Parts: sequence; structure tokens; C-alpha cells
Amino acid sequence: MPDLSHLWQRFVLAVTLIFGVALGVGATVFAYSNTTQVSLGWSIFHINSVPLWSVALVPIALILLVGTLFHWFNSLHHFTEHMRHRRRVHDLEVELATVRKHLDATLQMPGQSDTTASEPEPAPAPPPALPEPATASSNGAAKTEPEALEVESKPSDEDGAVETQTAVPSES
Repeated sequence: MPDLSHLWQRFVLAVTLIFGVALGVGATVFAYSNTTQVSLGWSIFHINSVPLWSVALVPIALILLVGTLFHWFNSLHHFTEHMRHRRRVHDLEVELATVRKHLDATLQMPGQSDTTASEPEPAPAPPPALPEPATASSNGAAKTEPEALEVESKPSDEDGAVETQTAVPSES
């Protein structure tokens, strides 16, 4: 299923634009329809000859302006907290790298950077095969001496490993 978050975001922005245009048209119609002059008064504060449309639209505009400023400052706060957190994570990663380097030096172990830069070491040769059980000789006694077994080894062509073959006991 396709990711619809981008389309949803565009839809919300389009609806917001349409709502803003409709609000602007409504405010303009309201302002031109209510041109009557009124007098405003609070306690000792009096204003005469104020258009009626401004009594309704100016508080709404002030609320929208204050809400927008609050949103911007809130976003700025979140951004600064994000950057502070990011800086702290970076500092902790640097500290962790130095602690690992000191630990490797203390334990006399090669660091991770040394192993990634050099070529990998060849695989160790497999241990020689165990001797097969001794077979009974013509006189009925089994030869178990290590000298009785001959071991041949030859290098392999592919990856440098050594193949080991055990021969049958030699009868001397």
C-alpha cells in the first residue's frame, strides 16, 4: 500500500487555504456590511466613532496573531531542545569512543579501527585428523604405536588450507 502521509498533508494544507480564503471573504463582507459607527467605553477608557466591523474582527485578528506567535515560539523551543539533545548525543559518542580506546589500550587489545583497515587473517589450518583405530595384524596384536602411522600433508590450491591425510599403518 502506498504511503499516504504526503497526500494527507497536502490535503490538510489545501483545506486550510480554502478555510483561510473563506474566512477572509467573510470578514470583508462583514466589514462592508457593518459600517455603522459605535462608541466604546471601559471605565475611564473611551473611544468614539469606531466602525462596528472592527469591534468583532480586531479581537479575532489579535487572538490569531497571539496564537501564531505562541506557536512559533513553541516550535523554536522544540527546535533548540532538539539541537541541544543532538549535541549531547554527539558529545557522548565521542566520550564513548575515547573510553573504548582507553579500554582497548588497557586490555592490550587491537581497536576496531585496526581490524577494519587491515586485510582479514587467513583461517587457521584444521587440526590433523585423528588416527583410525588400529587394525589387527596377522599375529592378532594391534599396533598402537604412533610410529606405525604415516601422515601425509599437501597444500590445497583454493584458500591456502592444508589437507591432512592419514595413511594405513605401515607394517615393518
